[in-house]
Amino acid sequence: MATDEELVGQVARGDETAVRELLRRYERALPHFIYRYTGGQDVEDLYQETWLRVVQQSARFDATKRFSPWLFQIALTLCRDWHRRRPPPVAAVPPDVIAPNGVAQSEAGLDAARLLALLPEPQREVVILRFYHDLTTEQIAAVVGCPPGTVKSRLHHALARLAAAVQNGVA
Repeated sequence: MATDEELVGQVARGDETAVRELLRRYERALPHFIYRYTGGQDVEDLYQETWLRVVQQSARFDATKRFSPWLFQIALTLCRDWHRRRPPPVAAVPPDVIAPNGVAQSEAGLDAARLLALLPEPQREVVILRFYHDLTTEQIAAVVGCPPGTVKSRLHHALARLAAAVQNGVA
């Protein structure tokens, strides 16, 4: 089975089956990332635009690096642009996205969306990438374009802010 990185090389050579395989591999993770970032708005448009950019820029992909951080970096850039154009209202997260500790799924999703909305954009980005997509500090640093120490600092401050919000009953 070809790696993601090999598939991107095939995409650059015009292989449609490689595009379909990459789409299949990221059919859940990528839309969930976009959903969390935008609060559920324009997910399909941003998803399609991300894959369009992947195909268009596939020849420029550095095969010595991992594909998933590159993919999420493209999606993050599009989400940031979207966010600058139209600030999203808080939306409930679909039931299959979050279901922590026996809390009703719809309530937990709404609480998580509210809490994420409290964070400044740089902190929200690292929280989503770390806890929803299980990227390492180094991978997150590659996606958001900052040093790993900055990622750690953003995570620390985000978690402190979320803990304070929960303690004060904000969410």
